[in-house]
Amino acid sequence: MIRSNLLRLAAVGATAISLSACALLSSPDPVQTYRFGGVSGQAATPVADPILVGMRRVEMPEAAEGDRLLGVTGTETAYIGGARWISPAADLLTDSLENAFASQATQVRLIGPRELARSTRTLDIDIRAFETRYPAPEAVPTVVITARVRLLTLPERQVKVERIFTVEQPAAANRVGAIVEAYDLATRDLNTQIVAWTEANAA
Repeated sequence: MIRSNLLRLAAVGATAISLSACALLSSPDPVQTYRFGGVSGQAATPVADPILVGMRRVEMPEAAEGDRLLGVTGTETAYIGGARWISPAADLLTDSLENAFASQATQVRLIGPRELARSTRTLDIDIRAFETRYPAPEAVPTVVITARVRLLTLPERQVKVERIFTVEQPAAANRVGAIVEAYDLATRDLNTQIVAWTEANAA
């Protein structure tokens, strides 16, 4: 009788270990990575003596600056499952702005965070919202980006001019691919507005 009980306990233990090993070896749910803010077309031809404007890395809210896509429904927030940005959103947005200036600006040459050239102006960009807004659960969302942009003079760092930009881009459907496309369109729109505004005010 004791031998039978021991055998039964051994079998249960072996099953538990087997299940535990399966749990440890099971792969997590797949996550697709995305990017946004690409620029098409050739580089712009600047004037002979463009205004040099420096730019630091874009500042973003902590909830949105990483690689997860933030969703908002009323007062509730959650990250969209199964999707990540290929790099932190703040880095992608900074890179996309640099590319937009390179391809669109003619009066201004942007000095990125990694360049050592001296500039007489600096562009300070503070993203206030970078999120997927749902009017109701499971509804088709709208990507909303709000940015406070300031142009400062150097070396005194006085604010020459500032503006709040807001871009709203509805997604074509409540699908990850459609939401990512909305982010791409929204950032391109925002970048184009910032480039034009900077060129108009940097002189």
